[in-house]
Amino acid sequence: MTDETKPLLTGGCQCGAVRFALKTAPAKVSICHCRMCQKAAGAPFASFADIERGDLVWTKGKPTFFRSSTIAERGFCAACGTPLSFGRIDGPRIEIMTGAFDRPDRVIPTRQFGTESRLGWVVGIANLPSQTTQQNYGAEKMATIVSYQHPDHD
Repeated sequence: MTDETKPLLTGGCQCGAVRFALKTAPAKVSICHCRMCQKAAGAPFASFADIERGDLVWTKGKPTFFRSSTIAERGFCAACGTPLSFGRIDGPRIEIMTGAFDRPDRVIPTRQFGTESRLGWVVGIANLPSQTTQQNYGAEKMATIVSYQHPDHD
């Protein structure tokens, strides 16, 4: 694979049935607190990387789409339910959920939208007591857990 054809960023769903690659960096990365995004993500907010549809390649499988409003549709994996995208119907751009990237640390939000629905406690989560997964479960329990999640690479 040459540098010209090598994807800049890759990702996919939890089970691996749907995979994608980006040819270019996202134009913007944002967090949306609107109630529709909260419900679609099953979380207090959603985070998206905005790109041109032509810069996205579905490399394995394709998402199923749910028309969530008169102007937009949301892509998800039909096999495992992982939310993958948001896009205006017939629009030139698509927004990929940042948690679906293999390296979500490389897609850093720079703005927020839908703040009228932002949950009051979200702003303080960085200050909550925290533990690693191993601290939470313990080494003995961690040794018994088998993950069926697709690895964060192809």
